[in-house]
Amino acid sequence: MAATLVVKDLAAGHGDKALFSGLDLVVAPGDVIGLVGVNGAGKSTLLRTLAGLLPREHGVVQLSPPEATIGYLPQEPDRRPGETLRAFLARRTGVAEAQARMDAAAEALGSDPAGADEYSVSLEKWLALGGADLDERAAETAADLGLAVDLDLEMTALSGGQAARANLASLLLSRYDVLLCDEPTNDLDLDGLARLEAFMQSQRGKSVVVVSHDREFLTRTTTAILELDLHQQQVHFYGGGYAAYLEEREIARRHARERFEEFDDKKSDLEARARMQRAWMEKGVKNARRKQPDNDKIGKSKRIESTEKQAAKARQTEKLIERLEVVEEPRKEWQLRMEIAAAPRAGAVVATLSHAVVRRGSFTLGPVDLQIDWADRVAITGANGSGKTTLLGALLGRIPLDDGRAHLGNGVVVGEVDQARRMFEGEDSLLDAFRLAVPEQNPADVRTLLAKFGLRSGHVMRPAASLSPGERTRAALALLQGRGVNLLVLDEPSNHLDLPAIEQLEQALDGYPGTLLLVTHDRQMLEAVHTNRRVRVEDGRVTAQ
Repeated sequence: MAATLVVKDLAAGHGDKALFSGLDLVVAPGDVIGLVGVNGAGKSTLLRTLAGLLPREHGVVQLSPPEATIGYLPQEPDRRPGETLRAFLARRTGVAEAQARMDAAAEALGSDPAGADEYSVSLEKWLALGGADLDERAAETAADLGLAVDLDLEMTALSGGQAARANLASLLLSRYDVLLCDEPTNDLDLDGLARLEAFMQSQRGKSVVVVSHDREFLTRTTTAILELDLHQQQVHFYGGGYAAYLEEREIARRHARERFEEFDDKKSDLEARARMQRAWMEKGVKNARRKQPDNDKIGKSKRIESTEKQAAKARQTEKLIERLEVVEEPRKEWQLRMEIAAAPRAGAVVATLSHAVVRRGSFTLGPVDLQIDWADRVAITGANGSGKTTLLGALLGRIPLDDGRAHLGNGVVVGEVDQARRMFEGEDSLLDAFRLAVPEQNPADVRTLLAKFGLRSGHVMRPAASLSPGERTRAALALLQGRGVNLLVLDEPSNHLDLPAIEQLEQALDGYPGTLLLVTHDRQMLEAVHTNRRVRVEDGRVTAQ
């Protein structure tokens, strides 16, 4: 059914830290609202509040009609031990909860005939969510996505690529009236992104709020943008989609800076005038107090009169200053000003694979013949599950070969941001985990470096595993700046980064002089980052271009 989500004067925060306040929003049928803002601005908090998963600190969230369904799909697949793929899809589509309510209502019918209405309502919701044919649709969707696994296989047994496809399947199977999606583009390959975009375009009669850091996806799907401006503590709404948002935001920021500069210039001029008038007044007072000849009463009277006039002018100027409408200075946004430290140059040949084969169960990579030379900038592309991450592991010597040879050149210093961000998954504090990788740096220097990446005192002593995916990604990027590397390996580096940080990373990569291996499905990043070679991986076969 068509449904509208109405938000009035909503506020949220973490402890004493305010995230946003005074948020008003109407999400009508056909709206696809892109929710943007720096990491930590409260995007996920807002989605969870709209979904009713977090209590409201202030404000109202209304759904019209009240019986409409609202669905929330979080950033990560949330793989629960013992839960099968079939049960995961039922839970994420809301069918499992609707089934439980319908079963409870049916059981109550025997003892409470008046419960027929409750059963009727629960049945209608179960049907609306697609419960009647979910199993058939799930099998078809999984097969269509290349998720060739038994639906009764446990989610924890799926690979990262399979989990990403399962996450996409849960979205494609959803039949909510209002859909709240948190980073649905993460870990999707180009085919998955195309399917997701087609799904979003098919939801034109539904109400959608989506968080994404994929700029191309936002450009193609959104009808409006809601920006949570953490630095200014403001909420901005822009109609017209993502491209219009970028243009309007730039104009608004320029006008805000111009208004402040006009106010600041006027205030400075008035303050300078007031200082001069007070100086003249004080000089006149001193002159009037000097002992004058008895016969100079006229001159003395004129000096007193002049002093009083200057005093009046000074008071008038001060009143003008007080009546000025204050314009707050626009605060400059925090930016990830990243520089990737380069180690001394390695040899002419950085890494090679000769007739290399890696076998993992039914999957085989290779045989691969590939040579990476000094200062090569290689984009590695291919669908999820095609073997890109396995290829990186073989090149770096991290994955043993079943056949063939692998060689990493002398003097090669690897800096890696892996897709799973494994370096910061343990129970050690972020500070301790970071220092394990750079033991030569003292704690004060590490804290300073992490602060440049937005990881401050509230983060460094927390267990690394408790950090958000975006925070772990920034920690991994900080590590690249903290130690010199001459082979930079980035596996989906834009996942979980906010839009400003992605742009800063692209700029840092432009200035990096070493060898680069880049795996990404971010279409704009592939265009923005200069590469001189492309390697295509498809079903375990590697083609160098």
